[in-house]
Amino acid sequence: MTARSDTLSPADAEAISHAPKPGAARPQRQAKDAPLPEPIAFEAPFPNRKTIRSWLIPLGRRSTPRALLLFGFDYAVFGALLAGVVLASSWWAKVALGILAGLMIARLFIIGHDACHQSLTDHRGLNKWLGRLTFLPSLTPYSLWEVGHNVVHHGYTNLKGFDFVWAPYSLEEYRALPRSRRIMERIYRNGLGAGLYYLIEIWWLKLFFPSKRQMATRRAIFTWDCALVAAFGALWIGALVWLAVATGQSALLLVGTGFVVPFLVWNATVGFVLYVHHTHTSVAWYDTKSMWAKAQPFVSTTVHLRFGFGIGAALHHIMEHTAHHVDMSVPLYRLKRAQALLEHALPGRIIIEKFSWSWYFKTAHRCKLYDFKALCWTDFRGRQTSENSPVPV
Repeated sequence: MTARSDTLSPADAEAISHAPKPGAARPQRQAKDAPLPEPIAFEAPFPNRKTIRSWLIPLGRRSTPRALLLFGFDYAVFGALLAGVVLASSWWAKVALGILAGLMIARLFIIGHDACHQSLTDHRGLNKWLGRLTFLPSLTPYSLWEVGHNVVHHGYTNLKGFDFVWAPYSLEEYRALPRSRRIMERIYRNGLGAGLYYLIEIWWLKLFFPSKRQMATRRAIFTWDCALVAAFGALWIGALVWLAVATGQSALLLVGTGFVVPFLVWNATVGFVLYVHHTHTSVAWYDTKSMWAKAQPFVSTTVHLRFGFGIGAALHHIMEHTAHHVDMSVPLYRLKRAQALLEHALPGRIIIEKFSWSWYFKTAHRCKLYDFKALCWTDFRGRQTSENSPVPV
């Protein structure tokens, strides 16, 4: 399969309705954390997903009070930062507070991401509303994200033609693109274009009132959720303009620092996070379902990126990404322990990387295009830049 596919079939879109309800068809949760399984030697056969998920069952316990506390705290901080933007007297303080507000949007979104997976609380309806509320500052329509992320990305991680998030072109596909699109691809993958990629390719084209070409399946809830975030955005901007007039400030400055800066910082953050989750010289992409299925993609296509200075915790442990792909029901406040368990049980099987800017820009330099036959990354000229991934058997 070499043709790109940016639309969902009705069958794929409907699959979301069959997602298990919290606690349904799942073994009884244990009261204590998961016991450590015996490490499986690298040479031994790889365990199936059901076995691996069974190790994480005790860590799938959800706490509604804890979830509500996280929700309330992050929203309060976000509101306080926006109030600070209005009250600050200097432009640079407004910009700094706007940047922090953008990072808080990312934290709120991660809470919503858990709610969308039904892993935040034990109440399905509450999860849906918490998800919609925490998605509002990022202007993310809940139902469209639910289909694109839960069904497509998690269902077909790194399968070309299905998973569209940071999907690389082959050399032949790249050369067939219009010149303008080739230029954009170079911008997106230069290490500095992650935010622009998310803003244009994901949010604008696939989430915010997407065209029928981008989303073939049409549902009323998609339109309602798009209208909800559009109304929230308009209210947000309108409130800043009103406050600017009421306090004798520049409306342009207040909207710029209170809305534009946070929104752009959010896009830069999520674009970066999505990029490093599944882009690595040791991560393979596949263009056939049979090869992809044999590769155990829920483990082999994800990266655990380690940060210092508490950054991982500040991002609600979203970087413990292997555990999340193995079992989406594990809530964010238990992902660190789930990831540690997997790394104990599967030594040498999980891609672990300590973050540095040097590593990041080297990765961006090497991961431009993908050779789906040789299973390796290449530059824009088709020259191999990574080792060949093993052929799944």
